[in-house]
Amino acid sequence: MAKPKEVDQRWYVVDASGKILGHMAVQIARMLQGKHKPTYVPHLDTGDFVIVVNAEKVRVTGNKLDTKLYRHHTGYIGGLKETTLADVLKKKPEEVIRRAVWGMLPKSTLGKKMFSKLKVYAGAEHPHAAQKPQPIEV
Repeated sequence: MAKPKEVDQRWYVVDASGKILGHMAVQIARMLQGKHKPTYVPHLDTGDFVIVVNAEKVRVTGNKLDTKLYRHHTGYIGGLKETTLADVLKKKPEEVIRRAVWGMLPKSTLGKKMFSKLKVYAGAEHPHAAQKPQPIEV
């Protein structure tokens, strides 16, 4: 059984250019949880850090650009706000990947800790060169 001090966390870079959103989000969530490692235990954060670049070039299948809605409520009466996937991709392309991955992680304090290891950038540049991330194909 893995112990918290024995966990080896690495850094990986994923290029989202031309990748399908859902397929990529599944692989990223598995890496954040550590399910790709033989030392995985469900009560510890054994996952790795994941950097996603070129988030603006992610693909979706079917008619999702126009039909998929992101909803949130302001807290006021009649305050339900809806935005389509196409609008979110134009304004904040990083948010699309963040929301897809967040939906696949556990909703607990451990899940929040895993989610904090996800770094998403719209362009090809990222400020994590000092960590020497390895490129990985998903």
